[in-house]
Amino acid sequence: MIQYNPKDWITFIFRFHKSDTFRQLIPMMLTIGLYSYGVAYLEIEYWKLSDNHHLKNLTIMHGLVSFVISLLLVFRTNTAYDRWWEGRKHWGALVNNSRNLALKLSAYLKDENDRVYFRKLIPSYASMLQKHLTDEETALMLIEGLDLEIDHHKHRPNQIAKMLFQKANALYTSNKITGDQFIIINAELQSFTDICGACERIKNTPIPYSYSSFIKKFIFIYIMTLPFGYVFSLGYYTIPVVVFIFYVLASLELIAEEIEDPFGQDANDLPTAKIAANIKKHVEEII
Repeated sequence: MIQYNPKDWITFIFRFHKSDTFRQLIPMMLTIGLYSYGVAYLEIEYWKLSDNHHLKNLTIMHGLVSFVISLLLVFRTNTAYDRWWEGRKHWGALVNNSRNLALKLSAYLKDENDRVYFRKLIPSYASMLQKHLTDEETALMLIEGLDLEIDHHKHRPNQIAKMLFQKANALYTSNKITGDQFIIINAELQSFTDICGACERIKNTPIPYSYSSFIKKFIFIYIMTLPFGYVFSLGYYTIPVVVFIFYVLASLELIAEEIEDPFGQDANDLPTAKIAANIKKHVEEII
C-alpha cells in the first residue's frame, strides 16, 4: 500500500506514480484523441456540416445521460471502497484477537514448550491467511523450528486453526488450563475462522459481471459519441475535451476494479504481509 502525505497537494498534482491511472490510460487516451481528430476533420473539413445539422443535437443526449453515468460510477466506487474497508477491518480484528489470545495464554501457560508452540503458531495463522488470500505457494515448513505438516491441497488456514484448537483442547484435558480458561480462549480461536471466511467472501465474490460489463459499455458508447455533437461548438478543441472526459470516467472504473479485491498485489491493496509481520512481532513480545 502506498504511504503518502494527504496534505501535500503539489506531489499529488505533478507526480505520476506507477499505479496512477494516467499511465495506464495513455495508450487509450492517444487512441481516443486520434479518433476525435478524425471525427472533427470529417465534420469540419470533409463533410462541412452546417451549424443546423441534426448531429448537433447529440449534446442533448449527453446532457441527459451524464447524470445517470455519474450515479453509476459513484455507486461503483463506493461499493469497491466498502469491500476494501471491510477487508481492512477484518485484518484489524485479526491483529486484536491475536494479541488477546497471546495475552491470555501468556498468563495461563507455565510450561515453556507450550508457550513456544503458541508463540510460533499464532502468527503462522496470519501469515498463512495472507498467502491463502493472495494465492501464493508456500513451503511445507512454514516456521523454522516448528514442524507443521501442511497439506497444500487442502484449506491451509483451517489446518492451522485446527492445530491451535487441538493444542488448546490438549491443555484442557491435561489440566494445564481450567474449563473456564478454555472457554475464554475459544472465542479468539473461533474468531480466526470467522475472519478467514469473511475475507474469502470478499475475494471470491466480485461485482456481478453484468453490472461491470454494462458500465464499461456505457462509458465506451458515451465517449465514442461525444465528438459528433461537440465539434459544432468546440471545433478541434473537442479533442482535448473528449480525452479529458475519458480519463475521468475510465479512471474511476479502474480505481474501483483495483480496490474491490483488497488482498492482491496492487499498489493500493491492503498491506496484509506487513500486518502479518506485525502480528508475529507483537505475539513474540507478549508470550
